[in-house]
Amino acid sequence: MGELGLGDTNGILALPWVRPERTSAGLGWDRVYVSKQRERPYRAEFAPARSHQLILHLDGPVTVRRGVGTPRERSRRMPAGGLFLQPSHADLSVELGGELETVHVYIADAAVQEAAGDHAPIRLAEELGSTDPLLEQLVLSLDGVVRDWEPSARTYADQLGALVAAQLVRRHHAGPVPEQATARGLSDRQFTRVRDFMAERLAEAVPLADLAALAGLSVSQFSRQFKARTGVPPHRYLLRLRVERAGLLLRTGDDPIAEIAARCGFSHQEHLTRVLRAQLGTTPAALRRTG
Repeated sequence: MGELGLGDTNGILALPWVRPERTSAGLGWDRVYVSKQRERPYRAEFAPARSHQLILHLDGPVTVRRGVGTPRERSRRMPAGGLFLQPSHADLSVELGGELETVHVYIADAAVQEAAGDHAPIRLAEELGSTDPLLEQLVLSLDGVVRDWEPSARTYADQLGALVAAQLVRRHHAGPVPEQATARGLSDRQFTRVRDFMAERLAEAVPLADLAALAGLSVSQFSRQFKARTGVPPHRYLLRLRVERAGLLLRTGDDPIAEIAARCGFSHQEHLTRVLRAQLGTTPAALRRTG
């Protein structure tokens, strides 16, 4: 699957006056597309897309109408934090009544169906002004990853996308969805293969899909079973391995700190310093002095 991009969306972001502040274009994300921008008032109709559209309002209130000119027309005065959800493969007619700062997140339908597991195929609901604090934080986190992009964050970005898809299935589906069974952990063999792969590729971006393939699982199954086995999601475990390797190299060698940072998957020396401060309460230079 190629990168999910503007051509996979329903076209709101292609309106001529939309000038995104930042997007995930060019980052290689195949299941999620993210864009932050300021929108102007408009009224338009859009054809169906293969991706689900989730819009988070960053300011407001502003009046939004959907289903304009149809028997299903609805209007809502939406505050900051309000969500607009448009399922894939459905027409959209919408009117925005004022200027608005937004983050758009587009999720490939394949990711949603995978998150539904045995309950697929599943349909998402059309929503106007709903609130979901967890989904709001996930959207803001995805935007933060785009804003502060570092290649080593690929696994984290994939994990956030999988969490968005799972939350949409749990809380924003159309019709009932049975509860998922408690996930079992990865087997010893699966975990060893994944751990060794991570350890061998600390300096590289590690897509979540590659780790899932090693375990013979879908991305959503892998994420649940990995956390059941280790107690942490894959991106946090990968970061732990990177920190451990960097610490070992700093204590036992005299290679330049910037070189160690690159070998362990950090974008630059300052990135390594920030992580070590957060994880260990120390700096590379201090760690080296301790031997």
